[in-house]
Amino acid sequence: MGSDVLTERAWGSASTSDPSSTRTTNGAHGLRTASDATLPDPTPIIPYWSAKRHLTCGNAGPRSSSARLFPWRGSTPGKLKTANAALVLCLNIDVDPPDIIKTNPCAALECWVNPHSLPSHKALEAIGSNLQHQFEGLSLKIPYKPILDPSYEDLRRFCLTLRKQAKDETVCFYYNGHGVPKPTPSGELWCFNRNYTQYIPVSLMEVQTWLGSPGVYIWDCSAAGHLLSNFITFAERRDQDAFTTRGGYADGMQPYMNSLQLAACATHEQLPTCPELPADVFTSCLTSPIDIALRYFIMTHHLPNNITPDMVMQLPGDLKDRRTPLGELNWIFTAITDTIAWTTFPRDVFTRLYRSDLLIASLFRNFLLAERIMKNYHCTPHTHPPLPATNTHQLWAAWDLALDTCLRQLPELLAKTPGAPSSPPSPIIGAGARSGHISQHGPSGAPNTEKPYQYIPSRFFTDQLTAFEVWISRGGSALTKRGPLSLPLQNGGDRCDTPDVVNGTTAPDTDLVPRKPPDQLPIVLQVLLSQPHRLRALILLSQFVDLGPWAVNLVLTIGIFPYISKLLQAAGQDLRPVLIFIWARILAVDPSVQVDLHNTGGFKYFANVLATQEDSELPNSSEHKAMCAFILSAVARDFYNGQMACWRERVFDACSERLEEGDFLLRQWSALCIAQIWDSNDEVKVYGVDRGIQDKLILMLSDDSPEVRSAVLYALSTFMGAAGGKGQGGAGTGTQYQLEERIHFRMEVAVATGATLAVRDDASPMVRKELLVLISCLVREWRGHFVVCAWMYWEEDRRWRAGESHIHHHHTEEEVTAQALAEWLDGFGDDEGSREENRVLLSSFFTIFVVLMELTIDPYHEVATLAQTVMDYIFALLLASPFAKLNLIPPLPVDHKPPGANGAHSRVSSAQGSPLMQHPPSPSLSRPSNTLRRTSSFANTLRHLTGGIPFPSSDEARAAPSPVPSSLSRSDFLTASRPPSPNFNIAQYASPYSRPPTPSRDKERERELATPPISPTAGTATFLPSHVIEALVEEDMVRLRARRREGAHGRRSAGSGLGHAGGSAGGGLNSPCESTFSMDSNVSNVPLGCGTGNGLRDVLPLKSTFFAWCCEYFTEPQMRQTEADEPGSVQYNYQVWRQQRNEQVITETQKQAIVAESSRWDRPVANLHVNSHPLSMAMHAYDPHLVIANDNDMISVWDWTQRKRLNYFCNGNPKGTSITSLHIINQDVGGIIMTGAADGIVRLYRNYDPTVNQGLLQMVSSFRALHELIRVRRGSGLVLDWKQSGGTLLTGGDSRIIRVWDAHTETQVLDLDTNCESPVTSITSDQGSSSTFIVGFADGLVKVFDRRLEEEDAIVRSFHEHHSWVQNVKYHPRISGQFLSASLAGDVRLWDLRGSETAAQTWDLHHAGLSVFDVHSQTGVFATTSALTPANFRHQRLMVHSISDLSPLSTLSLPTGLNAYPSRPPTSYIPRHTSFAFHPMEMLYAVGQPDGSVKITGCKLT
Repeated sequence: MGSDVLTERAWGSASTSDPSSTRTTNGAHGLRTASDATLPDPTPIIPYWSAKRHLTCGNAGPRSSSARLFPWRGSTPGKLKTANAALVLCLNIDVDPPDIIKTNPCAALECWVNPHSLPSHKALEAIGSNLQHQFEGLSLKIPYKPILDPSYEDLRRFCLTLRKQAKDETVCFYYNGHGVPKPTPSGELWCFNRNYTQYIPVSLMEVQTWLGSPGVYIWDCSAAGHLLSNFITFAERRDQDAFTTRGGYADGMQPYMNSLQLAACATHEQLPTCPELPADVFTSCLTSPIDIALRYFIMTHHLPNNITPDMVMQLPGDLKDRRTPLGELNWIFTAITDTIAWTTFPRDVFTRLYRSDLLIASLFRNFLLAERIMKNYHCTPHTHPPLPATNTHQLWAAWDLALDTCLRQLPELLAKTPGAPSSPPSPIIGAGARSGHISQHGPSGAPNTEKPYQYIPSRFFTDQLTAFEVWISRGGSALTKRGPLSLPLQNGGDRCDTPDVVNGTTAPDTDLVPRKPPDQLPIVLQVLLSQPHRLRALILLSQFVDLGPWAVNLVLTIGIFPYISKLLQAAGQDLRPVLIFIWARILAVDPSVQVDLHNTGGFKYFANVLATQEDSELPNSSEHKAMCAFILSAVARDFYNGQMACWRERVFDACSERLEEGDFLLRQWSALCIAQIWDSNDEVKVYGVDRGIQDKLILMLSDDSPEVRSAVLYALSTFMGAAGGKGQGGAGTGTQYQLEERIHFRMEVAVATGATLAVRDDASPMVRKELLVLISCLVREWRGHFVVCAWMYWEEDRRWRAGESHIHHHHTEEEVTAQALAEWLDGFGDDEGSREENRVLLSSFFTIFVVLMELTIDPYHEVATLAQTVMDYIFALLLASPFAKLNLIPPLPVDHKPPGANGAHSRVSSAQGSPLMQHPPSPSLSRPSNTLRRTSSFANTLRHLTGGIPFPSSDEARAAPSPVPSSLSRSDFLTASRPPSPNFNIAQYASPYSRPPTPSRDKERERELATPPISPTAGTATFLPSHVIEALVEEDMVRLRARRREGAHGRRSAGSGLGHAGGSAGGGLNSPCESTFSMDSNVSNVPLGCGTGNGLRDVLPLKSTFFAWCCEYFTEPQMRQTEADEPGSVQYNYQVWRQQRNEQVITETQKQAIVAESSRWDRPVANLHVNSHPLSMAMHAYDPHLVIANDNDMISVWDWTQRKRLNYFCNGNPKGTSITSLHIINQDVGGIIMTGAADGIVRLYRNYDPTVNQGLLQMVSSFRALHELIRVRRGSGLVLDWKQSGGTLLTGGDSRIIRVWDAHTETQVLDLDTNCESPVTSITSDQGSSSTFIVGFADGLVKVFDRRLEEEDAIVRSFHEHHSWVQNVKYHPRISGQFLSASLAGDVRLWDLRGSETAAQTWDLHHAGLSVFDVHSQTGVFATTSALTPANFRHQRLMVHSISDLSPLSTLSLPTGLNAYPSRPPTSYIPRHTSFAFHPMEMLYAVGQPDGSVKITGCKLT
C-alpha cells in the first residue's frame, strides 16, 4: 500500500482541525454490536498531512452537475395562493333531475343535513351554512361565499366579483350539481333560471372567462369527468391562443393549465347512492374527513360493544386539540395522508399541491381518503394534474389501526364523559360542524363527582418514531445502487448530491446513491407539533440531516421550515443543542434562509447563545457556539440588513470575545463571522477599528490551527476590501472617518505588513493563499507605492544583469534609486517626522513586495499562480507608468547572463543593497529571502504578462534530464517532467491585459518586455524619477481622500469599489488606476501618475474560496463514524489488516534482529535498474517499496519484490539543485513521500502506488523549510529528520540555524543557532519521547541539541574527533544514550552521551575515504562503502559490521559500472557517487551504483 489510505478518511471527515483533533460523535451512534467485538480496534495512529485541508487547500469540493437540490419553497411558476372561494350548490331540493334515477332507500345527507327533514328553503340554508363551516375548518383565512341554487345571472355576477376581489391570486370554485342534470359531454354544467322552471347550461368556456386564472375547481356531481376533461381542452386552447397572438399572458396572470381540479368521478360514472353514505360523499371526504372515515370504518369492520354510527358521531374532543380523541385522530390522519402523498407523488407535484397553500393542501390531502372510499363503490375520483393511485398504500392499515384503537375506547368514553348527549345530534347541524370544543361539564356547569375515563393515546407516533430511528441506526447512511430502494430521481437530477470525488479522484462506485428515505419522514415532521414527542423527533431529524445535503433538502421539501422557525421562539433549554445543529445544516445547504431568519428575528436566538459566557446546560458548549457563529455569519453574508442586525445584537462583540476560546472551531468561526459582518460595511469597520479588532486578529496569526490562521487572514482581507460574498471587493478599509488621513494610511499598511511578517513562512499553503488575498487588497488600494517598489527592484535587477561587462556603469546605476528616494524625501523639507514616516512606510511596502516575489515561485502551484496574478498586475502598471519613459540604462540582450547567474548559490538577493533598506525599521525588514532564484533577466520573468505564457518562463523552467531514459515513452516523459499537481488545483491565473496576443508575436513581445517600453519622447523627458515617485504617492493619497469622501456621503453599496462603477472603451474593462489628475503642476509639465494603465483589467483583489470551504464542515456527517472507522467497511478492514500485518512484521524482525548481529549479510534478494543515477534511497517499513531519487529532480518508486517500477515523477526543484533528503512518513497507514531539496523546500506526495487505485499521484503540501541559505563552496542542501511519533520535522543544511517544524500545526516551533560556520550534513533524533537530537557538520563537528532549553543553551554536548565531513549520525539501535557517526575520512566512531568527549570505540574501515554510512534501526549492525578513487573506481567495497564486534560480518566488492573516474560528484550537494539504505524493519539493505543498478541484499539468518 503505497499511499496514505487515511486520506480517504480525512476527505470524508467533517473535522477541519489539525490531524490530532477529535470529532464530535453522537453517543447513540457510538454503540458497538456483539459482532463488532470480534474485530480488533486499530491502534490510534495519527497520519500527518492527511487532513481535509491537505486534500483541498481551502477549495470547496466540486459538486456533481446533476446534484442540483430541488427547490423547496414551492414551484415559482404556477405557485398558488387562494384568495376566496365560491360554494355553488345546485340542489333544487324535492325536485329530482330528469336524468337521475334514485334507488329507495337512497343516500340523502348533504353536508350531514337531511334535506327532507326541513322545509326546502331552510334545508338549503342549513346545507349552505354547514358547507361553509366545513370549508372554514380547512382554512379560516379565506372568505367563503355560499351560492345557493343560483340563476345564470347570479352565477356570472358572483364569479366576476370573486375574480375582481382575488386580483392575481387563486379562486376556489366548488360546484355541487346533485339537483341538476349531469354535465354534458361538451363541457357544460347546469344552473337555473330565475323562476326555477328551467335548467340553464353554462359552458366551461364562460366559467373560465368569468373566473380567469388561476383557480381550484371542485366538481361534485355524476359524470364529473366531463367537466375535468373539457376544462383541460378549453384551457389548452386558451393558452395556445394567448401565446400565439400576444406572446403570453400579462404579468401576474398564469396559464389556465395551472389551475387545479378535483372531480368526484369519471365521465361514465355515477355518484354512490348507498343509504349508509351521505349523498355528497366526495364533499364529505374533502371537508370533513374524520367523520366520513369513522362512518366508513364501522361499515367495513366489526367492532365489539355494538358501536353504532350515532355513537361515532359523539366521539368527544376538538379537531384542533391533539390531546383529545377527535383531535388526535385528525392529527394522525394529517400525518398519514401527508406521508402517502410524499412517498407516492413526484417531488415537484408534492411541493406545489401540499406546500403552497393551506386550503389546497387540505383538499388534496383529503382527496386521498375520497379515492380510498369511493373506489369501493365503483367511483373513481380524478384530479388535474393527474395523480398516481394511493388507495392501496400500506399506511392505510396504520390508519385503520388508529381508528380501531380509538373506537374500542368509545363506550367507556361516552359512559364516563360528563355532559355527553344521550340523544343523536340534530339533523340540522350534524357532525360536520364539529369545530368547537365539547364541554367536559354538564349543562349546569357543575362538575361530575365520578372520575372521568382516562383516554389512552394512540401509539402511532411513538411507533413511527421508533421505525424512523431503526432506519437511521441500521444503515441509513449506507449507499446503494440506483433502483427502487434508492433516493428517487425527483430530488434534482439523476444523482442526488452524492460525492463524485473521493480523494480527488473518481470513486470506484460512482453509481452508488443514498438509500430511499424512510416513509416516516413526514410523520416526524408532524410530531414536532407535540410537546411530549418534540425533543425525540428533533434528535432524529438532526441525525437524518446529518446524512448530507440531500437529507436537508428532503426535510425542507417536506415543509419543516415553518415548524423549525417557530421553535426558535420556544424557551426550552433542552431544545437548544438540536435546534442549533439543524439550523446549521439548513444554512449550509440553503443560505437563502438568511432573509427569513432576519425578518422573523430568529437570528437573535443564536446571538444569545453565542453571547452566553458560561453555559453548563449546553453540552459541548464550544462546538454549539461555533455553529451559532456560522449561522450568524451566514445571516450576514452578502446581506447588509443582516450585518446591521447582527451588529446591533452585539454579535460582533461576542465573536471578538470568542477569539480567545480554547476550541479551535469556535475561534475559526468567530473570525469568519467577524469577516462577514464587516465585509463592505464601513460602519462596522469603524466600530471594529475603535476596539482594535484588527490588532487582535493579527496577534492570532500565531495560532496553532492552520484553519484559524486562515480564518483570521480571511477576516483581515475582508477588512482590507476583499469580497466576502459575491461582490468584486475593493475600497480598502472603507472611510474610517474617525481617523486622520495619515493614521488611516498607516493602519492599512500596518495590517498588511504585520500579517505578511507573521505568516510568510507558514508551512500551510492554505494560509499562504489567504495571505495573498490580503496583499492583493493592499496592492489595489496603494498601487502607486508598489509601482515605486517594482521600479526600484527593476532598476536594481538591471544593474545586476549588467555584471562585469558594464562595470563602468556600476556607480552611476547604483545612484539612480538612491538619488530618486533622497530627492523625494527632500521634498518634505525640515519635517524629519514626515521624512522618517514616509521612508518607513515605503520600506514596509518594499518588504511586502519582496515577499510577494518569493511567493511567485512558491512550490505549491495555487499559491504561485495567485502571486503571479498580483505581481503581473504591479508590473503591468509599471510598464505603463512614466517610469517606463526614463531611459536610464541601455537595454541588454535577453540572453545576456552575468557570471554565476545560474544556481541557487549564485548570488545573495541584491534587495539587501537597496537604498530603501539602508536604515530598516526592523531587522525582519532588512533580510528578504535570498532563496529567490534570479534569472537571466528580470524582465524575462514578466514575459507571460502579454504573451500568455504560463509562469515560469521557458528559460526558468527546469531542464529535463538528459538523455531521456529508454524505458520512458515520450508521453510518459512529458508527464514526468512536471511536478505532480495538488488534488484541487483550482486557482486560475488572471492576466492584467484583456487578451493575450497571437502566438506569432510571442518573440516580438519577449523583445519588447526585455527592457521597459520607451516613449518616443523619452530621450527628452524633463521629469526625474523623484517626480514620478511623488506623483504616484500623491495619487494614492488622492484615491484615499476620494474613498473617504465617498463614504461620508452615505453607505457604500456592497461589493462596489472606488472607481469601478464605469467601464472603459476597451471592451468594458475598468481602469485599475483611475488617475485623478493628468498634470502634476508642482513638479513637471508632463502627464504623470498611474493613469496611463487605463487598458488594464480589474483583476484585484483576489477572491478567496476559504469561507465556502469552511461551510462544507456543516454539510458533512458529524454524528456517525467515518467510513474508515466503521467496522466492516473496506477501509476499516484494510486498516485492521495493515495493523495485524505490521505487528507480525515487527514480531518477526525482533526475532531476526538478535540473529542478524552475528550473521552474514550477503544473501542476494533483488537487482533493479533505474535508468538514472540513484543518489538517495528510502525503503518502506512494511510495504515492498523502494523510493529512489536521482542526481537531479526525478523520483521513482519500485516494488522490489516484483522488480517493477510503480511510479516516476518530477520533484520540481530548480535546475542546478538536487534532492538531498528522502523520507517515507505515515508508514503505518500507507505512506507519503517527503523530499527535501537544495532550494530549501520540502515537498510531500501521496498516491504514489497506482496498484491500490486511490487516484493520481498528487502533491499534498510543500513549503520553504529554510530561508536563510548561506553560500558555501560545497553545501549539503536541505537535510531533514522526521520523527513520526511526535510529528516533528528537523531541518538544517546550508544554514546557520536548525529549524524545528510541527506537523500538527504546520508551523515552525523554534530556530536553534548551530554556532558553526559549516553546513549541517546530517541530523538524527531519538524515535522515543526524547527532545534531544544529534547534528553532524561539514567540518567534522558533532553536536547534541536539547529542544527544551533556551536557544543559547540548546547545545549540550560537542564532539570534535572527526576532522572531515560527517557523512551520517545515527543512534545506537539497542543501547540508549549511545550513537554512531562516520566521516568521509573513513572513520566510524561510537559515542556515549553520558561519557567523555572521546569516542567509546573507533573503526578505521576505509583508508582511502568513505562514501556512505548507515545503521540498521532494529539490530546492532552498521554498513559502510568505500569512496571512489582514481585508483579504484570500477569496484566499491561494502562492509557490514556489528557494533559489538571489531571484525566485519560481510565484505562485498560491488561493481560500479564506470568506465572512467568521475572528476566530481554528480551534484555539489552530495559528496558521494553511490547510495545506501537499510530497510527500517527487515534484515535487508539496498545499494545504488552510478550505472543505475540497485542491489537489494539480505542477511543469512539460517
